[in-house]
Amino acid sequence: MSAVTTTSAEPLLRRGLTTARLPRWAPLGTAVLSVALGCGIGAGAGLKSHLQWGLISAALFVILSYGLAAKVEGRRQAKDRMATSVVWVAFVLAVVPLASLTVYTVQQGAGVVNGNFLTHSMKNVISSGPGGGIYHALIGTLEQVGLATAISAPIGLLTAVYLVEYGRGRLAKVVTFFVDVMTGVPSIVAGLFILSLWNILLGFDYSGFSGSLALAILMMPVVVRSTEEMLKLVPNELREASYALGVPKWKTILRIVIPTAIGGITTGVMLAVARITGETAPVMMLVFGADFINNDPFNGPQQSLPLYIWQQYAMVNNDFGYARAWGAALVLIAFVMGLNLIARGVARWRSPKAGH
Repeated sequence: MSAVTTTSAEPLLRRGLTTARLPRWAPLGTAVLSVALGCGIGAGAGLKSHLQWGLISAALFVILSYGLAAKVEGRRQAKDRMATSVVWVAFVLAVVPLASLTVYTVQQGAGVVNGNFLTHSMKNVISSGPGGGIYHALIGTLEQVGLATAISAPIGLLTAVYLVEYGRGRLAKVVTFFVDVMTGVPSIVAGLFILSLWNILLGFDYSGFSGSLALAILMMPVVVRSTEEMLKLVPNELREASYALGVPKWKTILRIVIPTAIGGITTGVMLAVARITGETAPVMMLVFGADFINNDPFNGPQQSLPLYIWQQYAMVNNDFGYARAWGAALVLIAFVMGLNLIARGVARWRSPKAGH
């Protein structure tokens, strides 16, 4: 019986080793051919939009990848090739708009960003004329985002700890439900809530702190969700080992659970900060905007980068305002990208492979 099995297996093994395969350069060659054909078809059909050319090239890439693989490697491998091609097309479709936006912003704003632009405000500067800078808006953004982080990060962390470590009853379900609801709350709703409660009902004036309260509302559910997922990834064996040594639960959470997940928690907080940095609607209603430097976020109106961009770009037929808006947008993008890079660096530094 073993001889029969061996004899029947040998042709299958031999056939598997000698199956025809496309060369390694086939995907790249198919992509180049698809782009060339897509551009040719688009030009021949009189299509003026390069986006249409790109969509034709993407469709041809998927079709040609499947056809070549089916001809050479068989239908089963062709389906795998087609799925891989669809993933690559989706990746390119996601990256191209982001890359084009970044490149265009750099082209428009690089000529404006300099030392004078970063260290001067718009005080005594004519909006329709040259000069001025974003120093007052940069200070306002840093203070408002910093206050929002100081408010939402501890509350979000403690809420996530409760949901993961203690929450088992109806209260935990209610908290989870409201966190999910808050995740989808539009920024304008958060601004209206703080405006009604803090400014109208309690009588406080416009200030950077008012905007920070609205930003904290938007930031809090993101911190809760990301921290909750990170805490769930901590192995239960670590908790059980701590309990076996007689360590109380609160100390286990403080000394074992949170330090183990601190890399992911920091990443979530940084991403939440990046999410609120570009918000305009709450700042417009609560911070009010100013053309001068106000280092006190608790008294008087302030400026922020998103509001500054909107105000400068809202001035019709003003080339100087457009230039300042693109320069501020470039600084804002660089700030958000820096936060994301810091988050990735912290996550990699605190990863188990790094030994920290």
